[in-house]
Amino acid sequence: MSETGQPVLHRLRELIEADPDGFARKVFARLFGASPALRDMFPAHLSHLREAFTQVLDHVLEVLPADDGHDDLIELLAQLGRDHRKYGVTDKHYDQMAQALVTESAALMGTEWTQETAETVAQAMLLTTGVMRGAAQSAPGPATWRARVVQKFIINRERAVVRLAAVDPVPAFHAGQYLETRIPQWPYQWRNLSPAIPPNEAGELEFHVRAVPGGHVSTAIVKETAPGDVWTFAQAHGTLHVDPDRPVLMVAGGSGLAPLRALLLDMAQRADSPATHLFYGARFPGELYDLAVLRELATTNPWLKVTAVVDEAADPWWIDGAPAPAQWGFEIARGKVGDIAARYGDWSDRQVLIAGPADMISSTKLRLRLAGVPSDRMRHDPVHH
Repeated sequence: MSETGQPVLHRLRELIEADPDGFARKVFARLFGASPALRDMFPAHLSHLREAFTQVLDHVLEVLPADDGHDDLIELLAQLGRDHRKYGVTDKHYDQMAQALVTESAALMGTEWTQETAETVAQAMLLTTGVMRGAAQSAPGPATWRARVVQKFIINRERAVVRLAAVDPVPAFHAGQYLETRIPQWPYQWRNLSPAIPPNEAGELEFHVRAVPGGHVSTAIVKETAPGDVWTFAQAHGTLHVDPDRPVLMVAGGSGLAPLRALLLDMAQRADSPATHLFYGARFPGELYDLAVLRELATTNPWLKVTAVVDEAADPWWIDGAPAPAQWGFEIARGKVGDIAARYGDWSDRQVLIAGPADMISSTKLRLRLAGVPSDRMRHDPVHH
């Protein structure tokens, strides 16, 4: 970026910061005016989208004039481009977005908008949309693929297990990753769900879903999903994996068991799996519904040890008839799963994988750090509060 580009982009960033949502509203109004059909690809309420849009734009205007950070910015924009394939965004839409950004920037800068300013801003916006477009064009595999629900098991009022069979060819993904997922009940909402089994040639998928309070999609899955529903998937994300040369500690909270369970099932198919200790925690004993599968895995794979952890000693009234976890022969500890795991032994030589709710991941990492586990040995997926 030229010397003149620095003050121009800094000034534009300043002006946008005064009312970022207002700027985003006007840009989207221009975009949808140029391409009305594009509006139908996005959710009815755009507040989250506008917020994410202004955060990315702010980052672009901060980094482009700077001396470093360009490689990370390019990768961020490339990932966004790959992400946007699932909405049906085309090359034409990127041109229209660049135009809407430049036009709205001109309106915002008013008398400060000169020939030189126009060239600098256009260059920045074309670079931004160009990186996204290029990444989308070169992304392998289809933008989306589908699978049909074949079975659903209600565990309790908050949890369900859903099994699907792929309708389309399944793009490559790894055990431990999560998939961008859309259900027919909420056709404009995408959520990240972790398969609880590794990918297989039959195209079978299994998800363990907890209805999160206020979560429209998760609640709809638990309450409304039925065999015959067709779900749509987009990209796989996440870097949870097991290195074969170091023993493993896994800490799972609730439905966070899913990606770790997929990894364990994958490890059970190999001969070189390292010693692994899984701490599987839930609030109530009756929520430890997957101990039967873990028992089978531990019995046939001597490298696996499982400790079950519960916050509360007894089930509430609404968990009725759940099998007592002690029947599977595992030790059952009482407390927070991260605390129990950290106190249990010396894990300083282990690779650590953590999965579960955001607060559980944070507290577990803190406990393990205090217990001597280096931060760079701990892995978890991005935490969304």
